[in-house]
Amino acid sequence: MSEADALTDRRVDSNLFITVSGPPGCGATTLCEGLSTALDCGFVSGGDIFRTLAEERDMSLSQLIAKTDESDEIDRALDRRLRTIAEKWGAANKAFILESRLAGWLAGNRADLRIWLDAPEEVRVDRTRDREEMEAEMRVREVSEAGRYESYYGIDVSDQSFYDLTLNTARWSPEALLEVVLAAVEEYDPETDEGAFHTDDVDV
Repeated sequence: MSEADALTDRRVDSNLFITVSGPPGCGATTLCEGLSTALDCGFVSGGDIFRTLAEERDMSLSQLIAKTDESDEIDRALDRRLRTIAEKWGAANKAFILESRLAGWLAGNRADLRIWLDAPEEVRVDRTRDREEMEAEMRVREVSEAGRYESYYGIDVSDQSFYDLTLNTARWSPEALLEVVLAAVEEYDPETDEGAFHTDDVDV
């Protein structure tokens, strides 16, 4: 049994296009894996695409991260790929999950449900101790990314007002967090939805 399967044995019938966003260590990958299993659908991670970009350029993650501070080429290449995925699945009328820091913005009105995850910094640092990126690098990257997103796209990543669910992942176990999100997915009825925030397309 995989880790994702261990989170839940529930299966939910849904055709929602869901985005999941948040800072490093927020628990996005764990949630996406559980959602993917429960909804029997695929998901794409911005981190995976970033690693693919590094491999295509024969660079380490640290080298590629450093490169993003030199020009907007890497960020925009990543975001164009994510936008293409959002366009494809936004029109597919099938369940799909897109995860990245800007997934909600890049998907825009194509997304049915936009989720923001976070946790106290000390919790996120502890969760990422075994990653290639060091604690100091993670903090520097968060600040650097926020500045670049504001400069490139006029996006304030601290603005959570247009997300449908904003969750502190340190308050629940991964299993309980998944149940919260699945309950929202199951109870969503587009016929009675009056709360979607309009989001203009980001020019990538």
